[in-house]
Amino acid sequence: MGKLAGKTVFITGGSRGIGKAIALRCAQDGANIVIAAKTATPHPKLPGTIYTACEEVEKAGGKCMPCVVDIQHEDQVQKAVQEAVNKFGGIDILVNNASAISLKSTETTSMKRYDLMNNVNARGTFLCSKLCIPYLKHGNNPHILNLSPPLNLNPHWFENHVAYTMAKYGMSFCVLGMAGELKNDGIAVNALWPKTAIYTAAMEMLGGGSAIKDQCRRPEIMADAAYAILCKDSKKFTGNFCVDEEILKAEGETDLTKYQYNKNANLLPDAFLDDSSAGIKALRGVGQSGSESKKTRELQHISTGNSDLDKVFEGFQMLLSPEMVASVNGVFEFDFKDGGVFFLDLKNGSGDIGAGKPEVDPDVIFTLNADNFVKIARGNINLTAAFTEGKLNIDGNLGVAMKLETLFKQYKSKL
Repeated sequence: MGKLAGKTVFITGGSRGIGKAIALRCAQDGANIVIAAKTATPHPKLPGTIYTACEEVEKAGGKCMPCVVDIQHEDQVQKAVQEAVNKFGGIDILVNNASAISLKSTETTSMKRYDLMNNVNARGTFLCSKLCIPYLKHGNNPHILNLSPPLNLNPHWFENHVAYTMAKYGMSFCVLGMAGELKNDGIAVNALWPKTAIYTAAMEMLGGGSAIKDQCRRPEIMADAAYAILCKDSKKFTGNFCVDEEILKAEGETDLTKYQYNKNANLLPDAFLDDSSAGIKALRGVGQSGSESKKTRELQHISTGNSDLDKVFEGFQMLLSPEMVASVNGVFEFDFKDGGVFFLDLKNGSGDIGAGKPEVDPDVIFTLNADNFVKIARGNINLTAAFTEGKLNIDGNLGVAMKLETLFKQYKSKL
């Protein structure tokens, strides 16, 4: 039995993915796990329910209680907390894992979706913390751990999906405030965020292919990092915004490749960490001379059979330059479901664009409808949102794919 033996861990949204991985890691120590999530019946596309997760927890060595909970509703959370206390005698650890995401612009974000993200992410985290605190005050080395990012105020992390960033940062603000508020009670409040993308069943459902999976890590890296945090002295380790691999390296872990699906693949950085916006930073350094060279470029007519798409490709030609190539460094193939294959070379020379497949193997193949591509280029749909919502299939290097947003932003600024 390990350090968490006999402790009660209340996890929101723990029926699958990272939440379940954390539950299983704690269960290996013989912890009592409360799975508080909505999935009581099987999802048509996603595996796992609170009951199947509970079975896995008990097989791993822990005790488990499944609770059907929508953390938007105070009465449901209160009921689950009370049931946990009645069954296990208290609560020692709260993991605020439940989250909602929609990577859309301000104009395209419905207020229903805005409310959902804020009700689940910010309000739900606050609510669960509020209702667990009275019991955490009597807990054994009590911790609150929020799965939320460092508070990075780089405008890049706001401009494409401000509603989601506001909601997610609400969880991080809870860390910032509650760590100070609860310090004298000996309750640690910390955040944990992945350095790289984590491949889960949800990402697979949204269209993540094998090439994208290869560039991600397994949920177990977050579980091991969470475990390391939850074992620390709650009176000494609080108010920290932790990154999974940094925590594990500090614990002496030297082989992080064991968390990869493909040990030879380049990993895709996760959001809210500045090194994953390197392409954006590079683009901001483009000087006036680069702009002038674009204006004098000889244009070729590209006929796609779609006048709006023609205009987009003609606009892209105006933006091709050595600076843009240095910023993006990728070759793209566009397979339009409604007709035509086109390429965009932002890896060689001053860049090139045209009909047909590229002469070299593409780094990324996009498959989508032409109208959706036009909307992405014009900024009506965010590239990341189009991917997560299933409007766009990406085969290849997802990190390079996301760098294409640098071109879209410049194109939009010229409209």
